Amino acid sequence: MSFRRALALAACGLAGGSVLFSAVVVGKQPARGGGGDAEPRTGGSAATVPPASAAPPAGTGGYWDSNWDRREPLALINLKKKNEETGEEELASRLDHCKAKATRHIFLIRHSQYNLDGRADKDRTLTPLGREQAELTGHRLASLGLKFDQIIHSSMTRATETTEIISKHLPGVKKISTDLLREGAPIEPDPPVSHWKPEAVQYYEDGARIEAAFRNFIHRADAKQEEDSYEIFVCHANVIRYIVCRALQFPPEGWLRMSLNNGSITHLVIRPNGRVALRTLGDTGFMPPDKITRT
Repeated sequence: MSFRRALALAACGLAGGSVLFSAVVVGKQPARGGGGDAEPRTGGSAATVPPASAAPPAGTGGYWDSNWDRREPLALINLKKKNEETGEEELASRLDHCKAKATRHIFLIRHSQYNLDGRADKDRTLTPLGREQAELTGHRLASLGLKFDQIIHSSMTRATETTEIISKHLPGVKKISTDLLREGAPIEPDPPVSHWKPEAVQYYEDGARIEAAFRNFIHRADAKQEEDSYEIFVCHANVIRYIVCRALQFPPEGWLRMSLNNGSITHLVIRPNGRVALRTLGDTGFMPPDKITRT
């Protein structure tokens, strides 16, 4: 029986809204890998729709993992103890104690243009244009009128120098350096590119570190945090693109499908319930066109 005929028969017994939903489910299943549309099967039995309880891991389909940061209140409670020793009233109190109350605003800044000819990291300092870009980024952040809590930056020279210039526009905001945010190869990209092919061992080493950076820094607020926070992370294009994919639960292999300008601002919002929104990606609209680079 053709799909059109089956849909016509379904319309006889279902309301219009239900018919539309049925057509979506039958017509196309969620993609299961690589981020692209799944290829239709030829022959064999028809595909079945997985129940909501059998949602795949984050980043493999259209399902949202509400416990992506392992901070979902119910996941923090010992349910066995609840079943044996506590009642529902006490459970509600314990859940409330574990719930986040504040929103986290994450500003991911890509370092400014730097000297590509430097052989060692210490020689890869910002160019004169790169210093101008950092000034423009710092001015933009200051103009937002937000009370920034901290600046966490990669320990690499270009990120450190970018941070020093930005921080002049945000006096009093503490700075923290970390090796976790250093540039690297997070995961083999899909589709692959011909101009950049790290050794497999680099993905193995850098990927674990960059994933650790994501788990350490990108999560909903602690339950003890009472007010919304505004945090700046100055790091690198590969790190930022990977973090964006992971935070939005997109396939992380797609990180190289995005491009980020030097000194750009990416703004993620993490709500108390764990929902994540991308406010801006790689914004450099505050820079004159002749100051924009992507190196």
